[in-house]
Amino acid sequence: METIVFDVGETITRDDRYWASWADWLDVPRHTLSALVGAVVARGLDNAEALRLVRPGIDVAAEYQARDAAGRGEDLDESDLYDDVRPALTALRRLGVRVVIAGNQTPRAGQLLRSLDLPADLIVTSGEWGVAKPQPAFFDRVIEVAQTVPEATLYVGDHPANDVFPAKAAGLRTAHLRRGPWGYLWADDPEVVAQADWRIDSLAQLTGIVGAWRA
Repeated sequence: METIVFDVGETITRDDRYWASWADWLDVPRHTLSALVGAVVARGLDNAEALRLVRPGIDVAAEYQARDAAGRGEDLDESDLYDDVRPALTALRRLGVRVVIAGNQTPRAGQLLRSLDLPADLIVTSGEWGVAKPQPAFFDRVIEVAQTVPEATLYVGDHPANDVFPAKAAGLRTAHLRRGPWGYLWADDPEVVAQADWRIDSLAQLTGIVGAWRA
């Protein structure tokens, strides 16, 4: 195991403030949008469909720009990180593992993540690459930045359709993280069980996986 690549939302960061800010922008109660996110997750749809249920026909990219112009754009700080992120990434780098963070986020999110000075060798987003998960081209880029062969690269994420399945199809090792709506809902799905090389409840478990792999 030479490189571990991490998804962002509900793997590295909590999505609480993300969805709360959207609810405030769309002028709906936060619990309403949260419930709609859960509903689209249960149906296997993209989470952006929750926004379209609130405002049919919404142009999400245009709304991002409008939020930025109004001074209500994306924000990330230390409080958005899960507690196990810094310790786990630090421990992995001490083991000599290349640590990459690559998920479906905007260029702005990439800038914010890099400003947190995380113990990672590279932080990049789909918005910066111009290609998003689950497209195979995204995982082609992952393989490029991993700087090792696919079978020595592990992709970690909570979303089966965006993370586990396409990463596996690209030849990467995969770890499904039981965290966030997608992680909990699909944790015991037979296809996830069959395709994920590992199923974990915390990023802290990755050091043990690396150690066992190398033994």
